[in-house]
Amino acid sequence: MSVTTLTSREFNQDSGRAKKAAEKGPVFITDRGRPSHVLLSIDEYKRLAGTRSKIADALAMPGIADIDLPLAERHDRPRGAEFD
Repeated sequence: MSVTTLTSREFNQDSGRAKKAAEKGPVFITDRGRPSHVLLSIDEYKRLAGTRSKIADALAMPGIADIDLPLAERHDRPRGAEFD
């Protein structure tokens, strides 16, 4: 993981560079030489925040139909429901 530091001016002039750097590690943005903000990739933010993806979000992703999901064959038989 690499850490990048950009001034506010550098960030404003080239946000694309900041986004690319955030894929490799945190990007510290400074104001008058002092860190004021941190830019993270969404994956890193979710990891730090403990945010879990919802299955509906995953199934709505573009290209999801192209993913192969190998499932083990089940040999147990279904049981009838019991009502009290």
